[in-house]
Amino acid sequence: MPYVTSVERIGIRKGIAQGLQQELLLLVRLARRRFGAEVAERSGPLLERVAKAETLEDLAETLLDSPDGATWLDAVTQAAG
Repeated sequence: MPYVTSVERIGIRKGIAQGLQQELLLLVRLARRRFGAEVAERSGPLLERVAKAETLEDLAETLLDSPDGATWLDAVTQAAG
């Protein structure tokens, strides 16, 4: 396994954080398009508490499957813990 310098580790962490932020913004945008501005605004702070990319990916599928904004917000609330 190649040696990874501390500068590289910092860069990797920043890249991962930026990727998570982009996923979060996309989910808020999709929630706005699907359920309206109010649901999207309520989703944002909850989604910021999600730390794992896999959880955000699962929430993306949930957003597509949710029949209404209340169901979506319930799922996000549970995922945010």
